[in-house]
Amino acid sequence: MSWIVSLPCTRAEAEALSGEIPALDALAEAPVVVTREIEEDSGRWQLDAYVDARPGAALLELLQGLIPSAKGRKPVVEELVEQDWVTLSQQGLEPVQAGRFFVHTSSYADRVPAGSTSFLIDASQAFGTGGHDTTAGCLAMLDRLARAGTSPRNIADIGTGTGLLAFAGHALWPRARVIASDIDPASIVVTRDNAAINGVPLGRGGGRLALAVAPGTDHPAIRHRAPYDLVVANILAGPLITLAPDIASVTAPGGHAILAGLIARQMEPVLAAYRAQGFRLAARGGSAEWPCLLLVKRRRYGWRRKERALHRASPSDATFGSW
Repeated sequence: MSWIVSLPCTRAEAEALSGEIPALDALAEAPVVVTREIEEDSGRWQLDAYVDARPGAALLELLQGLIPSAKGRKPVVEELVEQDWVTLSQQGLEPVQAGRFFVHTSSYADRVPAGSTSFLIDASQAFGTGGHDTTAGCLAMLDRLARAGTSPRNIADIGTGTGLLAFAGHALWPRARVIASDIDPASIVVTRDNAAINGVPLGRGGGRLALAVAPGTDHPAIRHRAPYDLVVANILAGPLITLAPDIASVTAPGGHAILAGLIARQMEPVLAAYRAQGFRLAARGGSAEWPCLLLVKRRRYGWRRKERALHRASPSDATFGSW
């Protein structure tokens, strides 16, 4: 059995709780907190906290303290009957069509549109199934690059999740070298399984996908393969800003970076971090709330010292990645 605690909140409060919550992270058994709009465009938002045991008064007071607008409101506490949440969640997941791509779960395997590039991505331990606006925005941006004639030979997907964006890059440019990394080892296990399901070959050479467990770009294989013509990072605004120097160090002059996972009000701080590293904004896609940014690393002219990627490994240190 598990329990859910629900409290009404404002949109601003929901957005403020989208990242780390130190007050909860400090608990021995922190609840899983999700904020959502109850009905689309209704302006009514709600916080749901999932816990394994019946919540005590201290936890309820802590949750209420996170939402000033809910002061004086009594939290709704409900017991959840154990169910197969993965199966149930997939039943409600609609396919996503972005550019030429069609991403679906097993429930829609028999409804793939003719002529589309489809990927079967079921819900799993790794984050997402490709249905989030940020992932759809990245897929559309990749398709846009391909239609414009861009042909990268070396691609990195940083924070790959389920592997979907790396798979899309491989489908668009089948001769390119592609590497996908994630800080979560479970993500790389899931990506390997999804690669098998979708017929994406694994390996280190051209036309194959390499995998690595890594925080950002901090892995010998990622550094050794640099510089990249295309880097994709669909993560969060904070990590995107932190990783700006690292992503810049592995991106080739004239190369592209696709950034997503940020909300509209976070776009300018993210852009400022990357402009400081020599990038310019080439295009904006995605939705109004969840922008997807296409950046280009400026070329430098005139004499300058030869640059190398930060912490770049020697060829003997290059590995296939951590499994």
